[in-house]
Amino acid sequence: MDNWETLKKECAACQGCGLGRTRHNLVFGVGDQKADVMFIGEGPGEQEDLKGEPFVGPAGQLLDTMLEIINLDRTKVYIANIVKCRPPRNRDPLPDEQTACMGWLRRQIALVDPKMFVFLGRIAAMAFIKPDFRITREHGQIFTVEGRPAMALYHPSALLRDPGKRPETFVDLKQLQREIQKLL
Repeated sequence: MDNWETLKKECAACQGCGLGRTRHNLVFGVGDQKADVMFIGEGPGEQEDLKGEPFVGPAGQLLDTMLEIINLDRTKVYIANIVKCRPPRNRDPLPDEQTACMGWLRRQIALVDPKMFVFLGRIAAMAFIKPDFRITREHGQIFTVEGRPAMALYHPSALLRDPGKRPETFVDLKQLQREIQKLL
């Protein structure tokens, strides 16, 4: 049976892909380790790599605001990424990098045992909901992933690049809030 300390230590020693050699810090996960809702992004950016915590840069600040809109914060959810090390120049994680890290994420999911998943962005949604997931068409919809309700939202970085997507994300967040209330 896994425990958090062992899992993080093993993950920190991982060299399953080239990203482990270029990172400053492992970006493992943060939040309530028994949360009802688990947020999963694609991978850390520069600020996350420097601090060793997911979603701490500008996208993280926006995620915090998004959580506040639905009366949540980082202490009430668990936040992780598919890959635990920063891809160069914040590019999308490559399929082999995602595969190399997926076991770590699966073990995190088993420990958290959330009631619901929220996937942040296209990459995470494609990895868990379906390979041809279209974030522009399917954001805010409820899917079932591993027997649990799941929703994909635009990644906060995408909302920073295109603020025009924020009104529809607000609608998605209110839908998410209703779904969470059904679970509790």
